Amino acid sequence: MAGLQRGGAVPQSITVHAKSRVLEVGFSDGAVFRIPFELMRVYSPSAEVQGHGPGQEVLQTGKREVDLLGLDPVGNYAVQPRFSDGHDSGIFSWDYLYRLGADQAQLWAEYERRLAEAGVDRDAPMTPAAGHSHGHGCSH
Repeated sequence: MAGLQRGGAVPQSITVHAKSRVLEVGFSDGAVFRIPFELMRVYSPSAEVQGHGPGQEVLQTGKREVDLLGLDPVGNYAVQPRFSDGHDSGIFSWDYLYRLGADQAQLWAEYERRLAEAGVDRDAPMTPAAGHSHGHGCSH
């Protein structure tokens, strides 16, 4: 799977902090990250968010209050979160979670830049993307 490196750090603990809306992940190399649910949702590795190639990413908005309803294991390499807005198709490898934690400042800055370029507010409601429905079937 893309984003999975041999010998990479693996989670030793994963704690969902519902009130503060963060996922705390402690890795085998000693790193501990508190990853906001919003950041996870905005950067979900799913095709619904990332598109099917460079330049096809779908800018996510209105995710500040998103909750994590569940976190399902995927083999020994990832978790699949279920978010309160119905999104549940992103599979987060250990390396991807590590990147979200380690690169949070850079990822937030990139997100804010993309919002500014699009002229939309972080809290604006999502509008259906042209040609895409919520039941994204990857049929094209």
